[in-house]
Amino acid sequence: MMTANTSGLDVSALTLRDALDLAVLIEEEARDRYLEFAEQMEMHRTPEAARFFRFMSENEEKHRVELAERREKHFGDAPVNVTRAMLFDVEAPEYDEARAFMTVREALESALRSEEKAASFFASALAGLRDPDVRGLFGELHAEEIEHQRLVRAQLAKAPAEPLVHPSEIADEPHAID
Repeated sequence: MMTANTSGLDVSALTLRDALDLAVLIEEEARDRYLEFAEQMEMHRTPEAARFFRFMSENEEKHRVELAERREKHFGDAPVNVTRAMLFDVEAPEYDEARAFMTVREALESALRSEEKAASFFASALAGLRDPDVRGLFGELHAEEIEHQRLVRAQLAKAPAEPLVHPSEIADEPHAID
């Protein structure tokens, strides 16, 4: 699994404003990736996985909005110094996670890996943070990612077992329409 990347960003020196901007962008990136996955699953006629990825996209959007509102409350329209180009796959699922005929269980497992990756990012960042407000925010975000893992694991426990034969093994090959 690829690890999260923050390019050109000294996480240890973040101000609270920059940390909130980073958190908003992390949620935005995850939201967008889950939406891409939902669209791929719809294209591959895997509606259950598509519904789950849309659900995850909506959850990431709710969290992004909460963080953006918090940022606006504290800092108004102060300039943004952190850009999306400075991060890659902090919480978003890896691009190679999506595949045709993906089962709901596989979608849940993908989401769990993403939540674990995000928790690891925040835990690692906490060790080097200097600003107590940023430490507080990242501690809160880390705790939320741990809670998200718990929720996904609960869904996994209720998810149907994998079929004995994976749908990809019995799918019809594409063919020309006459």
